[in-house]
Amino acid sequence: MNEMVAVKRDEAIIETAGSKIIELIYQEVYDHKANVYKWVKRGFDVVASSFALIVLSPIFLITALAIMMEDGGPVLFTQQRAGKDLKPFKIYKFRSMYKNAESQFERMQAQNEQTGHAFKIKDDPRITHVGKFIRKYSIDELPQLLNIIKGDMSIVGPRPILLQQMEECNAYEKQRLIVKPGLTCYWQVGGRANIKWEEWVELDLKYIKDMSITTDIKLILKTIPVVFESDGAY
Repeated sequence: MNEMVAVKRDEAIIETAGSKIIELIYQEVYDHKANVYKWVKRGFDVVASSFALIVLSPIFLITALAIMMEDGGPVLFTQQRAGKDLKPFKIYKFRSMYKNAESQFERMQAQNEQTGHAFKIKDDPRITHVGKFIRKYSIDELPQLLNIIKGDMSIVGPRPILLQQMEECNAYEKQRLIVKPGLTCYWQVGGRANIKWEEWVELDLKYIKDMSITTDIKLILKTIPVVFESDGAY
């Protein structure tokens, strides 16, 4: 009987007064992760990101020049994203869209090819020629190494979406950001934009359960070939 209760508790959705109350269980899962792991994870984030910024500096320079030559400045794009516990932070990316792209966001909603609370268009007309290339190989995401050093993000963790989109999620979906968002995750190595929102959420919650040094290393190593394959990157 206790085993049956435990199973039901794991995915509990209680109907009451016409509304859904979702029992939050992933915070408890995260709280039980060893503090040593959390300290090692943060230390690795800072050291690895600092090293990557130095090694990848030529790619940063070439990318910045390419963006300037095609569409002028600014080179970097910043935007409010949802961080750990839905705390907003300013994310850094290489600008891959034309300068007026943000003003067209509402108009483009009807063409959204993702489900749920995410937004993706495979042939988004707002993307520049340089933007298509740097998105294909995830070069546009490299400035997020700065977010990692600042403590907004981790190398491994759920990908951050727009703050407004995350606030529209239900309580069950919001659990994906009990942890810091990251550069790579199960979604990133499993098909990226080819994965629909509902499965995306489940993969992020699976990461919270699986979090460990071994899991993080495996995901980082899987990310390298996935970037070059560029499957689902747009």
